[in-house]
Order: sequence, then C-alpha cells, then structure tokens
Amino acid sequence: MTAYLLRRFLLIIPTFIGISLVTFVVLQLTPGNPVFQRLQKMRGAMGTENISPEIIEQTKKLYGFDKPIHIRYAVWMSKLIRLDFGDSYRDNRPVLTKIAERLPVTLQLNVLALLLMYAISIPLGVFSATHQHTRRDGFITFILFILYSLPSFWVAMLLMYFFCGGSGSDSLHDLCARGFAAVGLGGAAWVQWLLEHVLHFRWFPIYGVNTDGAADWPLHRWLLDRAWHYVLPLFCLSYSSFAIMSRYARAGMIEVVRQDYIRTARAYGFPERTVIYRYALRNSLIPIITILGALLPGLIGGSVIIESIFSIPGMGLLFYESIMGRDYSVVMGLFAFTALLTMCGMILSDILYAFVDPRITFK
Repeated sequence: MTAYLLRRFLLIIPTFIGISLVTFVVLQLTPGNPVFQRLQKMRGAMGTENISPEIIEQTKKLYGFDKPIHIRYAVWMSKLIRLDFGDSYRDNRPVLTKIAERLPVTLQLNVLALLLMYAISIPLGVFSATHQHTRRDGFITFILFILYSLPSFWVAMLLMYFFCGGSGSDSLHDLCARGFAAVGLGGAAWVQWLLEHVLHFRWFPIYGVNTDGAADWPLHRWLLDRAWHYVLPLFCLSYSSFAIMSRYARAGMIEVVRQDYIRTARAYGFPERTVIYRYALRNSLIPIITILGALLPGLIGGSVIIESIFSIPGMGLLFYESIMGRDYSVVMGLFAFTALLTMCGMILSDILYAFVDPRITFK
C-alpha cells in the first residue's frame, strides 16, 4: 500500500506539468491579453489612438510578455515550486492571498453540498433498489431526472424570484418566462398564473453569505445567519447530482443483493434491514466512491455560476472575475489548485476502495 501510494504521488508531478503546460499555452494565446487591455485603457485615458512603441514595450515587460512563451512558463513554474503564484494583474496583490481569502467560503459550500449529496442520494438509491419496479421506485426516478434536466442557473433565478421576495426586475420575470417556454410549458395557464399572481415569499436572502453587521453577533447567531444564506446556493449546487448518485447507488445495491453471501445471510434469518445496511450497503458503495474524485474539483468548477448569481465571495466568483478581466496569474493559480485537487481526489478514491472492500489490495 505504501509503495503504491508513493508511486501515485510521484505520478502527480509529470501529470501536473502536462496539465499546467497545456493550460498556460492556451491561456497565453487567447485574444485580449492583459497588455492589450492595459493599452486600451491608456488610449482612453490619454484620448489618443496612437501610443509610442516605447510604452508598448514597457507594458509588455511589466507583464512579462516580452519573453517567449516557453520562458514565461518556466518562470511561472519556478515561482510555483516556491509556492509563489505571482501577483494579480488587476490589483497587484499576491494570488495566494486572494485564493486564501476566497477558499474558506467555497470549501464550506462544497463540503456541505457533498455531504448533502451523499446523505440524500445513498438512501434514495437503496430504497429504489429494495423496491425495484414499484410505483415508488418509478416516482423517485421521475422526480430525480426532472431535477437533473433543469439547468442550475435557471433554478437559481426561479428560487431568487419566488423565495427572496422577488427582485422587482422585469428582466428576471422575462427570464423565468423564457425558461418555462424552453421546457415546453410557456403556454400553460397555470404557469402564467404562477408568474403573475403568486406571492413572492421573503424567506431567504438574495445575495452574500452573511447579513451586514453579522460579524458583531454571537457565534450561534452568526452560524444560523450563514446557514440561512447557504440554503438556496446549496440546493442549486447539489440537486442535479441526486439523480446520478442515486442511480449509481441503486445499480450497485441491485448487483450486490444478488450475490450468494446475501442469500446466505437471509437464509440464516437475519432481519432484512440488517442484511441490507450491514452486509450489502458497504460493498455497493464502490461506484459511489469512484465518482468522489471527480466531484471535489467539479464542485469548485460548478460553483462559478452559483457564486456569481448569488454574489458569494468564493473561488468561483474569483475565477469568473479573473477570466473576464484577463487576470492570467490568478486564473493559472486557480487551475493549478483545481488540478492538484483532482489528482488528490482520485488517490483518495483509491484509498477508500481498500477500506470499503477488503478484497481490494494495492501491491
């Protein structure tokens, strides 16, 4: 096991070099680089169309674009080895500092979303497997796949519209109407009534992670306030995964309950609940563990949309702002972090295999 893990960790090095190299080249070759944006701002400030070649060269040197692309990558990698992600092009702050400021919020959201996914999907999958081909199984499958088919940004807009007191914005009303039309419900009378007459509940906040002034509140009140702000973003982050993970749990459970040792346990007279949750569930979790390695970075990537809609100051919103502002140093820092998280998640999945199924060994 130790030798296997050592090899896997060593393989992270060439894998990370390949991922970062491709990302760096693609990012550097995209149009609208920081030099171009800086020169555009200078043209607007000076009120002239022409800028001297000296200023252009100085601007390229400022951002390191006066060197060939392979030299720029070597410089970036040498800094990364020293845990120096460079400085932001927008505000000249260290990239690592900006990530450290946004990381706690994103980790809180993603860990809670991951726990919510497993807490709901596994029991649903087990229930569907033990009630296979029944009406309840069909109803659960129908509801879950409806949720899976709904885009998260549209669901977030609907939740904001109906449970955050409405926005008072006609554009959001039109967006909801177009969303219903896109799924073939635009002409339904009940949809028109819903959009025009339904009461807009003010149950949840529309943006942020805490109420203004919450930093001065007692800890228990601060935690409740943050949980109140997290309800809608957490639902939007996790609901689409219920169908996938519950299907994995269902398929794994159906396969396991057909094994000989499960029939033997039943023949010994064990209660059905003991057979399912003590003997069958553990071995049926292997497909669920398989997708754990992909869920960790996937949640961070998926939170870009949700954090932008709910104005949550996390890594997703930072990534969006950096892409729009061509802040290459921040984007590369976020890509590096996500790549490392992906590879560590895959190793974690392999380790969990051995704990779930004793027959699996790594030699």
